[in-house]
Amino acid sequence: MKIEQIYTGCLAQGAYYIESEGEAAIIDPLREVEPYLKRAKDEGAVIKYIFETHFHADFVSGHVTLSKETGAPIIYGPMAQPAFEAIIAKDGQEFPLGKLTIKVLHTPGHTMESTTFLLKDESGKDHAIFSGDTLFLGDVGRPDLAQKAAHMTQEELAGTLFDSLRSKIMPLADDVIVYPAHGAGSACGKNMMKETVDTLGNQKKMNYALRADMTREEFIKEVTDGLLPPPQYFPLNVKMNKEGYEDIDTVLERGTQALTPEAFETAANETGAVVLDVRHQDDFAKGHVPRSIFVGLDGSFAPWVGALIADVKQPILLVTPEGREEETVTRLSRVGFDHTLGYLKGGIAAWKEAGKEIDTVDSVSAEQLKTLMEKGVPVYDVRKESEFIAEHVEEAHLTPLDFINDHLAEFPEKDTFYVHCAGGYRSMIASSILKSRGIHNLVDVAGGFADIKKVGIPVTDYVCPTTLK
Repeated sequence: MKIEQIYTGCLAQGAYYIESEGEAAIIDPLREVEPYLKRAKDEGAVIKYIFETHFHADFVSGHVTLSKETGAPIIYGPMAQPAFEAIIAKDGQEFPLGKLTIKVLHTPGHTMESTTFLLKDESGKDHAIFSGDTLFLGDVGRPDLAQKAAHMTQEELAGTLFDSLRSKIMPLADDVIVYPAHGAGSACGKNMMKETVDTLGNQKKMNYALRADMTREEFIKEVTDGLLPPPQYFPLNVKMNKEGYEDIDTVLERGTQALTPEAFETAANETGAVVLDVRHQDDFAKGHVPRSIFVGLDGSFAPWVGALIADVKQPILLVTPEGREEETVTRLSRVGFDHTLGYLKGGIAAWKEAGKEIDTVDSVSAEQLKTLMEKGVPVYDVRKESEFIAEHVEEAHLTPLDFINDHLAEFPEKDTFYVHCAGGYRSMIASSILKSRGIHNLVDVAGGFADIKKVGIPVTDYVCPTTLK
């Protein structure tokens, strides 16, 4: 028996490769399927099944392409209604895999088709569960994403999840291994642990949602408390996962077209494309295409693109580090952004050489900010509300990046203001968005809150995030 967790950090997503006796199953594959095909080929195995725990909202799964490439059936649990051919398994149905067995446990609540797959070893003993978004490490899946599709309130879905956990998962033995679909950083839950694998016994001790003495009403209240609005791209990803999508090879061919500065500018003007600059924030600050949006590859790239650009059908033109064009298009496609039209050949250097206009972002160090704050300059914090409540610069204004468009009227029209996040990544994203909206009287604080604390700028007393409700 072989079980491999294929974890993608920028999406906090876990896909799984399971193999026995030359037969393999893939659970919740990512959009680009080549790694799974190569893994099976290297092992001399045939991919027999593709299991989907639910219709994912935060990424586009590779199930359709992988099934096309291998002939393996796509398997959902009860109540799934995809637009393509798939096996809709019954609760309790079993699928043989070499000497192993994969059993379907219908666990609705996060979504109504949500299913946990129970892996039994060759002796028939329960070995592991692949819990999708039903059970995370330290948390459970949020019950508000499927309200419209299920025609249920989030409270009704939460109650359904409570029943699923207690009837299907908690009765399993403590030594059963839990393999979830997501870890810390995903927007699919609230309090996930940084670990990506655990035992069910430890989760029964550590996970608030699995408390044995918890009432249904207590569970509903705790699971629904403090939920932030989901990113706007989530329902669009669900739609693609239900209905199918363009082949990744076609997306890559179109998205990796090298465009001269003239062709790039023409395409931007004719298509209304967003110019997305994915270089390091320091490079973006020094010079970028005017009105371009910065979201650096070396960060939580795809989720921030999804949250801030939102419309997966939006045409996109890229400015990338040299040699990372295909990586960028691939990572965009993971969250459904398939309409990349090409990239700027030669990058910003070529843009400058062609005599095109560039823009910059002014920046100060935390030490410089300290001196400026003695004059009472306005400071805007674009971290999450929970980070701000835990600790922030005294007199700072909270304008979270997630909802930056809702705060545009709060920024000064003429006076210079200063923007910071935790380390400099998110504040540069915020700066690029503000500049694209015509707000240029801003200065980015390099190094963010980490450097602000080091230089002794007054901050509020620390409040442990785990005590916040």
